[in-house]
Amino acid sequence: MWRREKGTVVRRASALPDRATAPFVIIAESQVPRVPTEWAPHSHPLHELVWVRGGTLTSRVEDRIFTVSEGHGLWMPAGVVHGGRATAGAEFYDAFFAPDRTPFAFEGPTAIAMTPLLESLLTHLSRTDLDAAARARAESVVFDVLQPLERPFALQLPGDARIDAITEALLDDPADCRSLEEWARWLGISDRTITRAFRRATGLSFAQWRQVLRVHRALTLLSEGLDVQTVSETLGYAQPSTFIAAFRRVTGTTPGAFFDAADGTPGGVRNSVSGVQNS
Repeated sequence: MWRREKGTVVRRASALPDRATAPFVIIAESQVPRVPTEWAPHSHPLHELVWVRGGTLTSRVEDRIFTVSEGHGLWMPAGVVHGGRATAGAEFYDAFFAPDRTPFAFEGPTAIAMTPLLESLLTHLSRTDLDAAARARAESVVFDVLQPLERPFALQLPGDARIDAITEALLDDPADCRSLEEWARWLGISDRTITRAFRRATGLSFAQWRQVLRVHRALTLLSEGLDVQTVSETLGYAQPSTFIAAFRRVTGTTPGAFFDAADGTPGGVRNSVSGVQNS
């Protein structure tokens, strides 16, 4: 995934809650990593739903990278191998679902809309003092309101040996501004070969793919409190307005509006360019 931050703690796996062997359909819990935390690739015998507050979670599943920010969750089916990384101080939540008692199934990792109602229900289910009837009622409502997002936010990695070096370089430094022609000279292949390889593997042109990658990285930086101008400079944009336009093309909205929609309050992202909070 991205270059590992200094001070990152690497864990072998995200352990199941102690109550995972109890006769519950849904087990929820939360934690706040004080430092950047990474979980090595692992899988669970239960379905897992993860979401965050005040930070981001990045998850790698085979050749896809998912970025989970406020207002969004990620459903990981039982048995799917995945790794993850949470930013320092993020409120990290997860809920585990018994596969044989969950009345629906997603074929693969699925982005979930974390509505206030869904979050409240899962927080309610994290209690240990609920009687069986109260738990069953809450669980049934969870199944009614849990819905996939219409626009899952995932970055498809090409997985093509001819261009893997480009992928690795840009994951390490998204601000790398080398042109298609410069990459071609560096690899000793034609720019048309690079263009065809990206289009075939990801459905995007090289420029579009790099733009999506930068927006994934921007979500993490913005959630950590960096202002729009700093993020645009960090990601190699000459002007904040260019970054904002790219962000809008990928997500359909501006950085400020994106985070406002997630937390329901104005001013989610500071914008030192205009002197107001929203871009």
